[in-house]
Amino acid sequence: MTTDDLTALVKSLDLPAKVRLLTGASAFTLHPAPGIGLGELRFSDGPTGVRGLKFSGGRVVSLFPNATLLASTWDADVLHEVGALLAEEAMAQEIHVVLGPTINLHRSALGGRLFEAYSEDPLLTGKLAAAYVRGMQEKGIAACLKHLVANESETDRNTVDSVVDEATLHELYLLPFEIAALDGDAWSMMAAYNDVNGVAATEQDHVINSIVKDSWGWPGLVMSDWFATKTAAAAANGGLDLVMPGPDGPWGDALVAAVRSGAVSEAVVDDHLSRLLLLAQRVGALGAGRSWPSSLPLPDSPVRGAQLTRLAASGMTVLTNEADVLPLERSSRVAVIGRHAVETIDMGGGSAQVNPPYQVSVANGLTSLLGDGQTIVVDGVEVRTKPVPARDGFLVDPVTGADGIRVTLLDAGGAVLEERFCPRSTTMVGMDDDFPGTVASARLEGRVTVTGSVELGVLGVGDWTVSAAGRDESYSLVASGNGFGEEVLTPPLRTSRFSVSSGDVFTATVALTYHMGLFGLIGFNTPRDTVDVIDDAVRAAADADVAVVVVGLTEEQETESVDKSTLRLPGAQDALVEAVAGAARRTVVVVNAATPVLMPWLSRVDAVLWAGLPGQEGGHAVAAALLGDIEPAGRLVTTFPAADGAAPAWSVTPVDGKLPYTEGTFIGYRGHHAGRAPAPAFWLGHGLGYGKWEYSDASLRDDGTVTATVTNVGAHRSREVVQVYFRPVEPDEPVRLVGWAAATVDPGESARVTVSPDPRLWRKWDTGTASWTRLSGGGTFLVARGLGDIRATLVSTV
Repeated sequence: MTTDDLTALVKSLDLPAKVRLLTGASAFTLHPAPGIGLGELRFSDGPTGVRGLKFSGGRVVSLFPNATLLASTWDADVLHEVGALLAEEAMAQEIHVVLGPTINLHRSALGGRLFEAYSEDPLLTGKLAAAYVRGMQEKGIAACLKHLVANESETDRNTVDSVVDEATLHELYLLPFEIAALDGDAWSMMAAYNDVNGVAATEQDHVINSIVKDSWGWPGLVMSDWFATKTAAAAANGGLDLVMPGPDGPWGDALVAAVRSGAVSEAVVDDHLSRLLLLAQRVGALGAGRSWPSSLPLPDSPVRGAQLTRLAASGMTVLTNEADVLPLERSSRVAVIGRHAVETIDMGGGSAQVNPPYQVSVANGLTSLLGDGQTIVVDGVEVRTKPVPARDGFLVDPVTGADGIRVTLLDAGGAVLEERFCPRSTTMVGMDDDFPGTVASARLEGRVTVTGSVELGVLGVGDWTVSAAGRDESYSLVASGNGFGEEVLTPPLRTSRFSVSSGDVFTATVALTYHMGLFGLIGFNTPRDTVDVIDDAVRAAADADVAVVVVGLTEEQETESVDKSTLRLPGAQDALVEAVAGAARRTVVVVNAATPVLMPWLSRVDAVLWAGLPGQEGGHAVAAALLGDIEPAGRLVTTFPAADGAAPAWSVTPVDGKLPYTEGTFIGYRGHHAGRAPAPAFWLGHGLGYGKWEYSDASLRDDGTVTATVTNVGAHRSREVVQVYFRPVEPDEPVRLVGWAAATVDPGESARVTVSPDPRLWRKWDTGTASWTRLSGGGTFLVARGLGDIRATLVSTV
């Protein structure tokens, strides 16, 4: 269908019909228009798996490694494969648009949602995102670049005004979108919640119209983030094409009225709808429609498991490895220690969460490879300040006995609207509902499977009555008011201690005081004393050849809607590592986190493996990496500060509603290298893998192409990532990554590696002329394994 054909379809509709199509029909679908051959378009969140049309309680789907872990491969082919695999997950559910990748930058390590984003570097982010987009869209599933733009933190995210100078906006924060949109030909983008320089991201005529649509010539569709649109005329004139979700929203009759009053030209509405129809055509929802594959790998299939294990393990990063303690000897007796070892965190919180078929812990992964006789598994200290919904069979459905709870939804008259089984002990109300009527109350039930002193409780906004072991309690839970959407993303909770017997039924009823939210039952054993836990860990470590301590963050720190306040590990995890290191012959620490953490024990342990949030096969992937079955060849995608505050950009807390990006283009490694922050613990690009490398014969061509020979002088076949940075002679211009290339080399062998820099890194934004100009005066090329390990310096005067 040609552009003229799409224009004719648009012209065939009257104004109300056009406007109706520009707001969603439901939480994750768009209105069909059979008269013009437009079918229903179906969207799904998708950073770490294609969840489907339900925010909570949806179908079982594959849980992928998180974005920073995948990006740590520094491998466009890997991201292309991930895009293609996620397209398969989408096709299995007849989903047309996957809402990802997230390509905001790691400005401050405190950002709660960084686990969804690739890196602190715009070139690395853009190149990997473009590959992901191509892999997905080659199968006819649209990717959606998000969140446009300057959306690097979560505090007051729906009201914060990101104050960014024009050069920084172009050179840093828009660059990943430019690369992914133009090199990857992304079919859609999502406008963010925040304001940018005093204007809402959904009303950004400057960014959306002037830059993205006009200057870049990009023909795709810009949708709002969910509930982000605040206005009718301003958003429509500002370039926003589609309001999500629906069916309600600020457009509808208000936009029709704005057109009829002359505040919005009908040509603007026509352009929005033309872009929507182009998207529909591309994904097969316009005209004859598309056919969907009938046979695709299931989330729990061996083929999907092998793929996810390989992807996760290959992105893991060896940060330190004294005396080559890694890879572990298979004959070793291993003490596996830590809460993250037995309850490995495989995904972040918020809209990135999915319902996986299983999640493999590190303890189970190592035991499956080494055997029960070679592993000692010891739980660790508490890592959360808040309880989580009941899991691991603590509560079971009173009807079927399956792990989870039973939920009954009722209307204001007490009539049953729906009864549902919830395997994750939580349910969403008011967003995914597909029954007539409005939920007024709910009854949640779970049968307890343990005997003794336990904590039982509930989460969700409303007036609660709970009953267990012959005791009733009543209380109200209210939202704090500190965050947009907290009723869904971070609902309030409360627990009490009960003495129960196995088989007791825990029942909770809630009268809703808000029309939408996440509700669930909490249940867990009364926590043990920290001293006793550490004592058990020390004894196990002393009895083993090597102690593997697994520490990390949880969805309390790495989640949508909440930023971190520190990079310290929560709870007494640092004390646990110190105690184990003092007792063990050798100590390996596995960091189960997507973003930087402080490591005060670093000099007292033998090796550190950064494992990210590794997805449903996490434990198998960590085990494969520790034993060398798959090389953990990752390189860091963000710089690890040595202390809280020791970074070029730190605060994520607005002052008087504004968050100034005062560091300009000197974020992350750029600012550290310029002396604007102390030396980091680990630089972007750092990663040891299992090889050892010598560099030689580095050379530079006039066009900036760098060539070098790398020789693997280690004992293991390994993948090396040759990184090239450019340090301009111009004052106030930061060092920047301009390219990279990789080679996999056997021990004793060499490879010649060529790195072709991206020409977009030779330019700078001239605010006087509002245009690009070329860097002048030359500079120095740094051939490196991260800026903490520079192997060659090449000077250019061009």
